[in-house]
Amino acid sequence: MDASTDIETAPSPTAPTPLAPQPATVWKLPHHPASAGTARRITSTVLDEWDVDDETVDQALLVVSELVTNALEHALPPVALHLQRPGNDGDLRIEVGDGGPADHEGTWTTSCAPEEHGRGVSIIALLASAHGTRFLPHTVTYWAVLPAAA
Repeated sequence: MDASTDIETAPSPTAPTPLAPQPATVWKLPHHPASAGTARRITSTVLDEWDVDDETVDQALLVVSELVTNALEHALPPVALHLQRPGNDGDLRIEVGDGGPADHEGTWTTSCAPEEHGRGVSIIALLASAHGTRFLPHTVTYWAVLPAAA
């Protein structure tokens, strides 16, 4: 994280005034199932303030939901949502960091049949122009870049 990063704690869905490029904005989320909804509300508010088109907002909400839910179900705290528009091209970068793999799956994953989950990465791959994972000591960050609307 660089010095230009704004750090806020959920559920405050505020964001800086839109400029290009946007500095990364980060929210720490509780390791709780309700955080997926909180992350969607934050994302919706920020992207509205950044004047992002409706189609990209819808795609971003799906990506955020998948990434945060995966962090809650499969990883240790902390969970952090990062949103950034890194340049004038309008692309949107979404990152969700967590504390690395948990020893046990979350309650939703263990309560459902295997065919009811496991499609998140495929969904993200369809929507994103690029996506991946960054491993650091004690943290894992999953990221996706959504292209600007044509």
